[in-house]
Amino acid sequence: MSGGRASRHLVAAKRSSAGDGQRGSVTIVAAGLLVMSLALSLGVADLARVLVASARAQNAADSAALAAAQELALSGVRDPADVATEYAARNGASLVNCSCHEDGFGATVEVRVPVGSLLLFADDRSVTSNARAEVTLPSA
Repeated sequence: MSGGRASRHLVAAKRSSAGDGQRGSVTIVAAGLLVMSLALSLGVADLARVLVASARAQNAADSAALAAAQELALSGVRDPADVATEYAARNGASLVNCSCHEDGFGATVEVRVPVGSLLLFADDRSVTSNARAEVTLPSA
């Protein structure tokens, strides 16, 4: 009988030592998930910053194109590219290109808006946007 008890204790000792190899694995998995969720959160924050800058760039391009086309159609006193530059700057952008069609009253502009430094990328990024506007004067 004592031989049976000894073998039971030996089996129990083997079971407990086999479980010791798994100790701490949950901590490693939890740390990995924490790192992955942090990286995902930083990526989402960067994406949001880029989308906001893209919307600002489109607003700046639209207003600059409309201002340049209106300057061509109505007053013609100032250079349409100067007016487009002013309106782009008011919206936090810089004018890259202004193409005004003086035979008609249309303007095509391209503007650039800085995104700033992102959380996952070290370099400063910028977003460009294009817009075209045409003013049609009513016939008399």
